[in-house]
Amino acid sequence: MQRRDLFAAGLAAASLTGPLRASARSDSPPFVLVHGAWHGGWCWKHVAASLRAAGHLVFTPTLTGLGERRHLLSPQVNLDTHIDDIVNLLEYEELEDVVLVGHSYAGIVISGVADRARARLRQLVFLDSLLLESGKSLFSDFPQSVVDQRLKTIRETGAGVGAAPALPPSAFGVTAAADAAWVQRRMTPQPVGTYLQPLQLKSSLGNGLPKTYIECTADPIATLEPTKARVRADAGWQTRKLATGHDAMVTAPGPLSALLRELAA
Repeated sequence: MQRRDLFAAGLAAASLTGPLRASARSDSPPFVLVHGAWHGGWCWKHVAASLRAAGHLVFTPTLTGLGERRHLLSPQVNLDTHIDDIVNLLEYEELEDVVLVGHSYAGIVISGVADRARARLRQLVFLDSLLLESGKSLFSDFPQSVVDQRLKTIRETGAGVGAAPALPPSAFGVTAAADAAWVQRRMTPQPVGTYLQPLQLKSSLGNGLPKTYIECTADPIATLEPTKARVRADAGWQTRKLATGHDAMVTAPGPLSALLRELAA
């Protein structure tokens, strides 16, 4: 075998036995943690570390056009793009029995993933997230004043491509100075197509999978109230609460990690 072949073989072996796979226990279901609007996989840093320390395989993908993938922001990026991001992750990593977690906007994303890739999933966890009925877009259930403001922001600051964060970190419940500074410098524009494209489901929401809604109770966000009322009225949901702000993965990573481990047990 030539030297370059030996080098390639060594790289391949390292990729299979790297720290994420080596530390995961076979009896611990994997987690895929999906971030919300304006965020990226970076926001799960502390939660992911805790789950990995407990023996779970953890993936924190960044959706196309956001975070470190902001260079891919374009008018073509939409809700289907983000659903495909996660479906492709599940398929190419050959993941099974996955606990799929969606925060905020990503509640819509994981709803689409469950519709397309149910066989790879164990359960769905919606973290203070939005829900949509099939055929509706993210803007469908927003107050018209919010829609008008978001579209104005997109026109003025995003060249019609993306919406820059309209709110400071404190609006997400992040008030500690260091955390707020971290979130502020990491947030990136949200692709406009994710607001406009309707969610299309072939099955009922969740596709028959167990589903849990985690409500963050400190300084609740008004646009989430219709979703929360819908969940409370539906006996098909398991519900939990965390006494923290919307960005629980930043403000309460310990309690959130403990709750996710409990749900996965």
